[in-house]
Amino acid sequence: MYARVALAALLLGGVVALPAGQARAQGASEIWKCLDADGRKHYTNSKKETTGMKCEPVTSQINVAPAQKARPANFPRESSAERASAKGRQREILQKELATEEQALSRARQALAEQEAVRSGDERNYARVLERLQPYKDSVETHEKNIEALRREIANLNR
Repeated sequence: MYARVALAALLLGGVVALPAGQARAQGASEIWKCLDADGRKHYTNSKKETTGMKCEPVTSQINVAPAQKARPANFPRESSAERASAKGRQREILQKELATEEQALSRARQALAEQEAVRSGDERNYARVLERLQPYKDSVETHEKNIEALRREIANLNR
């Protein structure tokens, strides 16, 4: 009786393992590397797609992610002294821009004050005065914003 159970288990195990063996024999789990007529490489796991091309089975693992480009040995690197020097030059340029912007702000404020002092006869309506002064106010506001941005950038260089 035990012999029959053992024989049945052996036969059942052989039947279960048979489809997996047949799949490997038919090439379902194989990967093929093929060259088309133009010489371009193609990879496939379908034997049907290999017709008409020069194909060979791939035995090693294929990495489909693109390879990382290595830096050349002579790739320029920045030393800490060069980095400090560059920060110094950047600070110098920003401070020059800040001084120029502060001068422009002073001129814009002066022009606004001059325009506020002028009253022409055709501006009986206060809305026309505001309309005439608006470009001067915009100029002052723009220079103030530029100065704030330059001061923030100079402060960020200290980090």
